[in-house]
Amino acid sequence: MSWTSPLSTRYASPAMRTLWSERRRIGLWRRLWLALMQGQKDLGLDIPDAAIAQLHDHLDDADLDKAAEYERRLRHDVMAHIHHLGDQAPAARPFLHLGATSAFVTDNADLVLMREALQLLAGRLGAVLVALGALARRHRALPCLAYTHFQPAQLTTVGKRLTLWMQEFALDAEEILHRIATLRFRGVKGTTGTQASFLDLFAGDHGRVAELDQRVARAMGFATVFPVTGQTYPRKIDAQVLAALSGVAQSAAKFGTDLRLLQHEGELLEPFESEQVGSSAMPYKRNPMRAERMTGLARFVIELEGNAWHTAASQWLERTLDDSANRRLVIPEAFLATDAILVLATNVAAGLEVRDEAIAAHVGAALPYLATERLLMRGVTAGGDRQELHEVIRKHSHAVPAPQLLERLAADAAFQRLGVTAQAGELDPAGYVGRAPEQVDEFLERTVPQVLRALQAAAPAAATAEVEV
Repeated sequence: MSWTSPLSTRYASPAMRTLWSERRRIGLWRRLWLALMQGQKDLGLDIPDAAIAQLHDHLDDADLDKAAEYERRLRHDVMAHIHHLGDQAPAARPFLHLGATSAFVTDNADLVLMREALQLLAGRLGAVLVALGALARRHRALPCLAYTHFQPAQLTTVGKRLTLWMQEFALDAEEILHRIATLRFRGVKGTTGTQASFLDLFAGDHGRVAELDQRVARAMGFATVFPVTGQTYPRKIDAQVLAALSGVAQSAAKFGTDLRLLQHEGELLEPFESEQVGSSAMPYKRNPMRAERMTGLARFVIELEGNAWHTAASQWLERTLDDSANRRLVIPEAFLATDAILVLATNVAAGLEVRDEAIAAHVGAALPYLATERLLMRGVTAGGDRQELHEVIRKHSHAVPAPQLLERLAADAAFQRLGVTAQAGELDPAGYVGRAPEQVDEFLERTVPQVLRALQAAAPAAATAEVEV
């Protein structure tokens, strides 16, 4: 048995694996040849109806083994499939690939695949936002300890923290939607992008050449084409798309890393199934394996972005082939890994366990320290020196444990002189979360619905259904 990528066997979804499969790619090549031949016929080339009909009948029945036999002899994948398709559709053989170069099928198919993969990811992002949003609404006002430098700071709410993760995914959604909306078709440009071969076919008629470019693009579902290209479309596009995927990976890594920290604190736990094993050696373990997998896959996607920029920068003049093998690896793997990340993120978000008691214990332990900021404000209002009172609080907070702190401050001459002591209501956690609950409401009611509507409009039906889970 030969090695296969874990992305195909273990991590990515069946939908994304099918999308990037060899059979799907060759099916697109054949549709591109059909669109080209149909466009040429409609614009006046003498192509028999039988050629179109036979080609149409063989869009999805390529024999990959027979095509591989041709490739072993010809050492050229596109020509191998032209010969194989010619065997299946002999009436079309004389007209297949007429005026085109290999990039006509390879580049245009890649653009179709990237668009469809981006649409699938749009649906996945929507599903993550819906899952996190439900939890944020449920815990909009639950006070929890906020951290800066992973040290106790002030209070926030569980719902507010969830919206911080959601906002990053929402920003990714905007970028993914932008890439979908602005993705152009390479079109019908010929060997070095001059369309010279097509100009010869149409006897110097520039109008028909330009129209063929637009017709093939429309047939493949694209409204716009690149106005100029070399032999390939600009590899900058690959880098921009992978940058958007890298952004998704970064957001998921932040979500996963925060969750790992909070699971250590016992506050927030990722899903754990009834028969799940946390450790082969330690039966009691409950490791955050989903969050860890998210961060590991995210690291892979983030690094692939730089690869794509290097490829774009190293292209020579109108065409060089050092991008080909690299792109065959990098582009599908980036989409497969990002798909796996978002499937994991949705699974985790939908099954997060909020441990109220642990959260309340951490809040209670820190609350005396948090109350000192309010004492400081009231002390200054009563006529005290802010810097002097700050120093008093600093010394006492480092000298005694939290339960003794407020009593110690009340006995200090600086606060006694001002008549300032902790009041009963000052140890209610709800009084320290500021506008966090209202911020959650505003975010869920104003921002998220707009993002979800845009994602649903961009995602195919299967992905949209996931958004509505």
